[in-house]
Amino acid sequence: MPRHSIAEIAKALGAEAEGNLSLTVARVAEPGAAGPDDLALAVNPKYSDGLAKGQARAAMLWPGADWRAMGLQAAIFAPRGRLAMAGLTGLMDPGPDLSPGVHPLSDIRTDAVIGEGAAIGAFVTIGAGVVIGPIASHVSIAEGARIGADALILQGARIGARVTIGDRFICQPGAVIGADGFSFVTPEKSGVEEIRETLGSRDTIRQQSWTRIHSLGAVTIGDDVEVGANACIDRGTIRDTVIGSGTKLDNLVHIGHNVQVGRDCLLCGQVGIAGSAQIGDRVVLGGQCGVNDNIFVGDDVIAGGATKIFTNAPAGRVLLGYPAVKMEAHVEMQKALRRLPRLAAKVAEIEKVIQKS
Repeated sequence: MPRHSIAEIAKALGAEAEGNLSLTVARVAEPGAAGPDDLALAVNPKYSDGLAKGQARAAMLWPGADWRAMGLQAAIFAPRGRLAMAGLTGLMDPGPDLSPGVHPLSDIRTDAVIGEGAAIGAFVTIGAGVVIGPIASHVSIAEGARIGADALILQGARIGARVTIGDRFICQPGAVIGADGFSFVTPEKSGVEEIRETLGSRDTIRQQSWTRIHSLGAVTIGDDVEVGANACIDRGTIRDTVIGSGTKLDNLVHIGHNVQVGRDCLLCGQVGIAGSAQIGDRVVLGGQCGVNDNIFVGDDVIAGGATKIFTNAPAGRVLLGYPAVKMEAHVEMQKALRRLPRLAAKVAEIEKVIQKS
């Protein structure tokens, strides 16, 4: 396992360091579990107590921390802890063990274009006309796909036909990009269509069968996009489903057909976006958020976990709840809801007084 000196780490992070800068570490660890060869992460004073429980000789601390009093030999100071952790983990991560070349158990069509230095693992299937950058492992890439440089596509990923992906793409195991959209229609107006119009009432309940609408579009993904494990991005019906550059999708995120997601969005675990919704730039959707079909969510919207967005959300709005409302309104509503039992008891007392009078 490679070792890194405190000086080397500080230089890579653009951070200040003090003490024995030639001291080397092999791993990072939480303060209480850190050993002599670990760099302890205590970027907030609330983590400092853990240093006494561990055996770390060096730590990443908050600015102004008295590292000598903590019994350390060296310290790196991180003004913005999580940002420093991003650089630190990037430096310490050895990455997957992939050797350059094509494994003999792979199935690659002769007209596929494989980038120089590519590492193609066992049981990879690459279809006709595929253009792919340097790295792929244990994946299936269908015909006509285009994947840019410096891709990292991990075990079990499935990339469909004609999908176009930019540079520096990261795809976690089991993700599926370019499956058909979930789109069906009935010969006559369905119960779903009727309920959409009436918001609840139904004249009659009719038997209905579903006719499949095929997906002729594909998926277009920009540069620097990451897709989490078992996430699914459906192809468009006619036009492509689009994921903007810099956007990150967590595990189990589902993007429906025709959805347009902007740049630098953060979609957390189990987010679901229904077909033809439009998501602006820099939108953050917390875990289990849901977005209705055919609506837009404006730039810079932030939605807390489990928020359900049923109507258009203007740019910059902070949302929470089911259905989504302004976060401050949701907080007041929850306060009022908690007061209901006491209010009901007071009303009951008032009724008793009225009845006696």
